[in-house]
This record gives sequence, C-alpha cells and structure tokens, in this order.
Amino acid sequence: MIRSLTRRLLGSAAAAVDRVATAAVSVHASRRAQTPQKPHSDRLRALQRLEARVKSSELADFCLEPVAVEPELRELKTLSSGSLVSDLSWVSPYSPADSEIAERYQSARENSVAVARRFSRGQARPVVILIHGYMAGPFALEERVWPLALFDRIGFDVVLFTLPFHGLRARAGRGGVPEFPGEDPRIGVEGFRHALFDLRCLIAWLQLQGHARVGAAGMSLGGYTAALLATVEPKLDFVVPIIPLSSLADFAREQGSLSPLPEEAATQHALLESIYRPVSPLARPSLLSPNRALVIAAKADRITPAAHARRLAVHLRAPLHSFYGGHLLQLGRGEAFQRVAQLLSDMPPCPAGV
Repeated sequence: MIRSLTRRLLGSAAAAVDRVATAAVSVHASRRAQTPQKPHSDRLRALQRLEARVKSSELADFCLEPVAVEPELRELKTLSSGSLVSDLSWVSPYSPADSEIAERYQSARENSVAVARRFSRGQARPVVILIHGYMAGPFALEERVWPLALFDRIGFDVVLFTLPFHGLRARAGRGGVPEFPGEDPRIGVEGFRHALFDLRCLIAWLQLQGHARVGAAGMSLGGYTAALLATVEPKLDFVVPIIPLSSLADFAREQGSLSPLPEEAATQHALLESIYRPVSPLARPSLLSPNRALVIAAKADRITPAAHARRLAVHLRAPLHSFYGGHLLQLGRGEAFQRVAQLLSDMPPCPAGV
C-alpha cells in the first residue's frame, strides 16, 4: 500500500513536469512564429482545401521503396565494452510528393543528409534502430536517454537514427523547435514519408553488412515512426513503440490546438485524421506477428497520454506494459526496459521469407 501511494505521488509529480514542459514549448513556438496565428475559421478552410487535394491518395503507392545507399563512416571511438562508435551519413535521395511545399522542404540543405550513430561489436549481431522523440535527436543526448549498455549486454548492436529536421538535420538558425511535424500538415506528412524512406534504406544497408535481424524502437514521436515502419517494411524483425504518439489529430485536440467551438473542433479533427492517413500507423495492418512487438506506456504521461499506447497496442496486437512515471520524468522505466530486453532475448529469428 505504501509503495502504491508513493508511486501515485511520484506519478503526480511526473505529470506536473509534463504539463509545465508542454506549456513552455507552446510559448516558445508562438514567439518564434513569423505570422500571427490564423483564426480557426481560416485554418478550417485551409484544412478542407488540403483534405480535398490529398484524400484520393492510395496508401499502397504512397511510401517510397528503399534504394541502395553507401553511408560515409567516420569512426569516433571504441568503448570499454568493445563497441566501436561510428557516425554514418549519406545524401538522402528523397523527392517530396507534395509539389506545393517541395521547394520549401528541399531548401533545408541540412535535412537532405541522413545521419545515424552506430554502436557495433564488429560482428553480425542483431541491430535495434532507436528513434528519438520531438525536439530531441542530438547524439550526445540520445546516448543518455537510451540504455545502450542493456542492449549491448543482451547481444544487440545499436543505431541511433535522426528524424528529419532534428539534430544535425535541423535547418540552420531554426532554433529548438523543429519544423517537423509542425503546424503545417503538409510538412508533417512529407516528413514521415521521408523518415520511412531513410529508415528503409538504412535497414537494407545494415542487412547487406551481415545483420540478418534489424528491428526498431522509438520514443514519443519516434514511437509513432517505429509503429508506422512496422506497417510498411516487411524486413523489420521487431518493433517497440515507447510512450508513443498514435494520432496527430488526437494530439492536436489534447493540446488545445483545435477550435474552442465543439462542432468546428470535431470537423478539424476529422480533417486532420484524413490528411495524416497516408502516414498513420493505424491506417495499415502491422506486418509483424504479435510476439514480435511490445508497446510501453507511462501512466502519468500528459504529453502523449497512455491512451495513445493502448490504441497502438490494439492495432499491433501487441502486449502493453505500463510504468508509473511520465513522459519526461520516466519513473519506473527500468522495469519497462527489462521487459524490452526479455522480448528481444527470447524472440527467435524470423522464419525464412517472413
């Protein structure tokens, strides 16, 4: 009983941290805005125009197939564990699908170079690609966020992948708030399509290096991306979304970004769901069997509440594990990562051809 009470109190503190951080990001983003916020009626009309333009998109044809890439490798150091740390970079041969924002999207030259950091024992070990959350991505930060030693101990190499417009891919002078996903749904859709393409190219390259098993885990925005990857990449070995986002429309509603008028807000929500459908992890069935997936939720999460994780777990037909902390103050996450380690350790290789 005392332990339960302590966890509830700590969970309340973690929830408060999430609320304060969310408010701070909102204030910072509004101060950076180049133009005043449009009235909700104008935003609604813009969404209606965009939805009419994209609603006929075929899901099967939307995502690009991977192509062969040859990353430039820069060796950084060898850890005491024996892992060699190397930075990978390659020019992403990506072409935007939306002609309306193609020029703006491609004007960020930094974003045209895909980057990742690999921790490898130099053997053909299985690999877990780790995908960061929103406003994250710098390798020095991600090395502290993820339990790299745990993955190494259970026999996995690690690759830290950087999402579009984050970390080293951020547009020069942009500051701390990335433009992806951002307020413009066109950039959001394009960014996820780009992320999928770069991830699939990376997976293909890793398999050519001898890594027969390549899976993905992601936090928050990265959890959404990892779950989305599991619906389009047949060679993915496993997936673990952690404190994930599952719906950008739901997130906008939860963060108070929609109209204060209920009917107008409901229409905005439906339009956003339709616009983001081509890059929604809920729009296609998972290509993985349920025993190759695990979803992690945080009970006190006030940024991507646990309902997002539950929805993804149902869609992926995956077990759901919850820890008592929040999105940022991840109290109890050690037990959650032990569940991840157990999943990866006990999981047999995929049958041939799967």
